[in-house]
Amino acid sequence: MTISRRNLFKAGIAVGTALSFPPVLRAQTSPSADRTVHMVKGDLTIFDPVVTTSNLTLDHALAVYDTLFSNDSTFVPQPQMVGKWGVSDDKKTYTFELRDGLGWHDGASVTAADCVASIHRWGEVKPGGQLLMTRASDISKKDERSFKIVLKEPLGLLPTILSQDLYIMREKDASTPATDPVNANIGSGPFVFNHALAKPGVSVVYDRNENYVPRSESSNGFAGGKIAKVGRIIWDVIADQQTALAALQAGEIDYLEAPPADLYPVIDSDPNLALQVLNASGWAYFLRMNCLQKPFDNVKMRQAVLHLVDQEAFLQVISPGPQFASTVKSFFGGGNPVSNDENTGWFKKGGNPEKAKQLLSEAGYTGEKVIILQPTDWAEASNTSQVLASELRKIGVNAELAAMDWGTLVTRRANKGPVNEGGWSIFITSESDFSRGDPIGTADLSMNGEKGYFGWPSSDEYEVLRAKWAVVQTMEERKTLAGKMQQIAWDLVPEVLLGRVVAPIARRQTLNGLIGMPDYVPMWNMQKASA
Repeated sequence: MTISRRNLFKAGIAVGTALSFPPVLRAQTSPSADRTVHMVKGDLTIFDPVVTTSNLTLDHALAVYDTLFSNDSTFVPQPQMVGKWGVSDDKKTYTFELRDGLGWHDGASVTAADCVASIHRWGEVKPGGQLLMTRASDISKKDERSFKIVLKEPLGLLPTILSQDLYIMREKDASTPATDPVNANIGSGPFVFNHALAKPGVSVVYDRNENYVPRSESSNGFAGGKIAKVGRIIWDVIADQQTALAALQAGEIDYLEAPPADLYPVIDSDPNLALQVLNASGWAYFLRMNCLQKPFDNVKMRQAVLHLVDQEAFLQVISPGPQFASTVKSFFGGGNPVSNDENTGWFKKGGNPEKAKQLLSEAGYTGEKVIILQPTDWAEASNTSQVLASELRKIGVNAELAAMDWGTLVTRRANKGPVNEGGWSIFITSESDFSRGDPIGTADLSMNGEKGYFGWPSSDEYEVLRAKWAVVQTMEERKTLAGKMQQIAWDLVPEVLLGRVVAPIARRQTLNGLIGMPDYVPMWNMQKASA
């Protein structure tokens, strides 16, 4: 949401990591000001939605690529690239036929082979895809426009699984190993990535795909017709939050993804600006620990952090007031049907530092360095990192902050090695509270070791229960599973929750049509009125 957070600002506008883009496909004229939207979202350093869970990358993917299925506003998967689909009487064979008008930005037609290759690559690393790979006996094309998925056993959630961050790429791009980033940025979606105008660390540009054929249905959540109503969208990287707000007030930008909470009153009092909540479920903040390396390879060390954390203290530096924040005890979030109270005796107002010290002693902690990755361009995560370091030091942990921008953090957190080899111990991130109700599609709710999400916790017992999630038919059965899974989760502590907040974006009053959904911000449907 991100799991990885899209709410970030680049510290400085100096050109960042060198990136190699393919040649420009076609020249385009610059749209007029009222057809160009400027957004401040963050520094896009990873372009491939398969190799990361960064919400910023997935926002990029929503614009450039298209999906087989997409969730509507009620979170029901609807066909997107798929025109027709069916299932055999025994519920084991699904057939899918692509709809008319699908074409790549390079002019070629989208084929079933592209879809099959994309499914296989996605299935190597994404939790829903990994589940599908274990259940499928065959995924192959039937002809140029249709393909099939043959299952070993019925899997009623298949359309839902196919709607979970599966972005269709060209077959030659999807043939790239899932660990190697694809930077071609050639999709079939409603926007074309403008390679000629991309300036790493400064800005990236998206132009409307004039050849895109949207579905005939009205826009509905992530589903329906994806109509690009502006000609160009520019993601500007602005270092300082005050500078970003000044640009918004001056009309130099139209959208600010993460206005700092202490500036809400300033924004709210400006008649030209508006605060808008796009993710009504709120954002669940949490910290991940590296379960592969000392000291957090010891479960008692992870339990110590669980008992130490005072969520209310962390929320004070994340949120401007109690009306925007709430504590969370359930592994499955604070507002989902499967949220529950199993094994939550650890939760205490003010935390429990004495219990944390006891567990530290039982773990045999001998002063190993704990490196906390601190994203200095995301104020909330930076501040909570400092609070965490301070609280850990109070109980005798040798905690050290490693300051960096979010783009660097996203790269470093993939390092599984020890801290003296560029590894890490803890990082803080967030995701929509809604996504915590889905252990099939949400990466950090898996415990499949080194195949899973950063931190790499492992529990075969938990994974057996998670696999059943896709098979059971009723909400009551899922609630029962959730209770059992939470019992294991809070014993093993793959992560520690810091609380939930509702955070608005800020925009000019002239920018309208933003789609409110958890996690991601699609760029179609938005429109800009003349000032």
